[in-house]
Amino acid sequence: MPNYESKRVICLANSDKIRGRCVAGKEILSDGSVGGWIRPVSDRPDEEVSENESRYKDGGEPRVLDVIEIPLKNALPNSFQKENWLLDPNDRWKKIDSVSWDDLSALADNPAALWINGCSTANGKNDRIPTSRTGDIESSLYLVRLSSLELSVFAGYYPYDPRRVQGRFQYGGEDYSIRVTDPRYRQEYRRMPIGSHSDIGECFLTISLGTNFHGYAYKLIAAIIEPQ
Repeated sequence: MPNYESKRVICLANSDKIRGRCVAGKEILSDGSVGGWIRPVSDRPDEEVSENESRYKDGGEPRVLDVIEIPLKNALPNSFQKENWLLDPNDRWKKIDSVSWDDLSALADNPAALWINGCSTANGKNDRIPTSRTGDIESSLYLVRLSSLELSVFAGYYPYDPRRVQGRFQYGGEDYSIRVTDPRYRQEYRRMPIGSHSDIGECFLTISLGTNFHGYAYKLIAAIIEPQ
């Protein structure tokens, strides 16, 4: 008998992580209603999910808006990432269905702000939080709707990210410039010249708050979802 419980999740991010992927979505409860966020994680030090662990039985990769049945062992909250669940790597994920752009409004979150503002990197704006200030944070994932988003490209600082893609937008009266980890947009925009690029218009963003990295938790654009 399997030693896990399966959960059905609407995939709202399948983003790049240094040594794997970060998958996250909202749970579909037994009565068909939508519950809270779930982020499957591994038991490795950085908790990344490998591409092999997250594939379907036919070898396909989960895509944003897929409804997925995921084998999970138990809740495994990590500091402010309270949505984390330990995955069972011995069974494959299963695609059940999919949702559409029109369904996203009912799934969106409406926070007053994207956590705590006022701390920025050299090329960012309101894109990180000192971990000393994260004690009261209860959620590390948001799905928000925007009227516009500008993407820019600049030279990165790390060997694994030599050309960084950044998303600039306004939310709740605040300006943000946050690193993009959505693999589709990273791949496309890294081929473009360094500098700002055209507005991609109305979209939903999945924003994730990463774990501690040298004393900061970084805000990341884990998924960009445009109208289909």
